[in-house]
Parts: sequence; C-alpha cells; structure tokens
Amino acid sequence: MGIGRFAFTPMLPLMQHAYAMPLQQGSWLASANYVGYLLGALLCVALDLRPGAAARFGLAVVAFTTLAMGLTESFAAWMLLRALAGVSSAFALVGMASWAMGILARERRAEWAGWIFFGIGSGIVLAGVIGLTAGAFEWSPASSWLLFGAVAMAIAVAAWRPLADDAEPVKSGATARTDARIGGDAWTLIVCYGIYGFGYIIPATFLPALGRQLLPDPLVFGWAWPAFGAAAGLSTLFAASRLKSVPPRRLVALGTLLTAAGVAAPALAPGLATILISALCVGGSFVVVTMAAFQDARLVAGAATSRVVAAMTAAFALGQLIGPLTVRSGSIETSLLVPSLAASVALLAAAIVLLRRPAGRFGPVAD
Repeated sequence: MGIGRFAFTPMLPLMQHAYAMPLQQGSWLASANYVGYLLGALLCVALDLRPGAAARFGLAVVAFTTLAMGLTESFAAWMLLRALAGVSSAFALVGMASWAMGILARERRAEWAGWIFFGIGSGIVLAGVIGLTAGAFEWSPASSWLLFGAVAMAIAVAAWRPLADDAEPVKSGATARTDARIGGDAWTLIVCYGIYGFGYIIPATFLPALGRQLLPDPLVFGWAWPAFGAAAGLSTLFAASRLKSVPPRRLVALGTLLTAAGVAAPALAPGLATILISALCVGGSFVVVTMAAFQDARLVAGAATSRVVAAMTAAFALGQLIGPLTVRSGSIETSLLVPSLAASVALLAAAIVLLRRPAGRFGPVAD
C-alpha cells in the first residue's frame, strides 16, 4: 500500500520535470487516486468481503496498475490507472487491517499491530529512495514506475498464500455482541478520521514538489519522502511497543495535534528545515493515527468493526479527496498557504473533540 498510495508523491516532481506537467495536473492525478480510494472504501462497506480476499484483490491490482503507469504517457490513462490504484489500495488497507487485527487479537498479540502498519512506512521509504535515485541518476519516470510495479508484484505473490487463512471471529467483550449498528462513539471517530484525511494530505501529496521548488537539487529535496516514510514506519513500532497503556483515542488525538503542527510549518516558513519538520511530524503520526483509530474502532464498534473500519476509510478518502482540490495554480508556496492553514485548524478542532470524548484502551479486549 505504501507503493499504491504514495509512490506518486516522489514521482510528481520527476513527472513535472520530464513532461512539463503543471501542478494543477498533478493535483488531478492525486485526486483521481483519492476518488478511487473513496470508491474502494464504499465497495468494502457494500460487499462485505472476507478480509483475506479483499487484501489479495487489493495487492494484485496495485501491482498491475503501478506497472501500467510505466507503459503509457497518456494523461487520461494515468488518471484511470491512479483511480484504480486508489480502489485497490482501499481494499488492501481494509482487508489487511481486518485480517491482521483478527489474528493478533485471537493470539493476544495486539502490540504486534505495529509491524503490520510498519509496512506502509517501509513502502513509503522504498518509494522515496527510488524517487531520490531516479532524480539523481535522471531515470525516466516510466522506468521508475516499472520498478515500483515489479516490487509490488513480488510482494503480492509472497503474500498470496498466507492471506487465504482468514482469522476466525474474535469472541471478546466487544466483538461478542450481536448489535452491528454504528453508535455515537464510532461516528465521532469516523468524522474526526475523515478530517484527518483532509489535513494530512497536503504534505503527503506536495512535500517533495515543494522541496523541488525551493531546492532544485534532487539529492537535497529527494530526502523529504524517505524521511517521511522512515518516521511513519518507526513510529508505529514505537507506539505499539511503548504506548500500549495509552488509550487509542487519545493516541489518535495526540497524533492529530502533531500533524497539525507539521502541516502548518512549511506553509508559514518555507525552507529545508520546515520541510523536514513536516516530514517527521506528519510522517511520524499518520500511520500511528490509522493504527490507533482502527484499534479504537474495534473497541467501540463490536460486531460492526468491519463496517466502521470501512466507513472510516471512506471518510478519510473523502477528506483527502477534498484536500488537493483546494490547491490552486500559481507558485507552490502561495498555492499551499491557505489550504495548509485551513487543514491545521481543522486538525486542531478534531483533536479537541477526540480529547473531550475518550474511549477504550489500546490492545486486546479482555474476555
């Protein structure tokens, strides 16, 4: 998923350079992926597939659509492929998270969730390193996309057989309930998670492009995305192992506050230092927020957990779809100023709501 959703971010400055692509077209390609992500999340709600099957579908289509990005230079084809990659990424996230959390809860190993979500961060690191190398050695965007696709294909093949083993339902205090309705606590989480999608997506889409505008050397601006991914991966391991006693909703709120700071920093004072601050703050919180939010969903939703996770993903997708559409043409510094500040305010408001409505604790629910 780190490739399917986030390889485009380090590829955007390379595609701008190779194809003279304006920032507005980059925003459309990003939004096409987010529209697909929203559609995929809604399909997960409607179809209610087995988690392993959903993850298999997602991984396979991510690989094929990523490979295909390197086989055409048609903008219309890119739009379609990025949309399909978004659909499949939603299936991968919802399917893999549900598959893994079920097994970990059954085995009383909820703290291992960090290793599952570490995969997203490691995929982002890989995407950033490939983007950095491609910029330094002047690889064509097509070659880079083909390399991304080959890696995604290898991962899908490796994961295919294990994903056939779906976990049995977990009989716990939360999941043993037969009421599958979505309650008020779950709706609070869904709405705030949607706001988070709107807030984090500005740096998650445009950070390397901003770096390229300010510092044209790819060996300088290219490090922003690997730093983002490293922070994303390592933070999940830290949170899962060292913050087990922190209620997941509080962890979501604290991560949202950290993201608000990271979104505002480069908008208020564009420069290398604030770009790295943004990469560390947003990268170091957004996967933790996802992991903790999914844990909180299991605690508050009971038998409706899969539906709530899918609804959260849909809300997140809607938020991140709106984000790039707020970016207008012009210099990237001025284009990002108002959207970034608006996103920071929205994130702050969501964090306050979450802190005022605490829920359960991180980790498995006791029988």
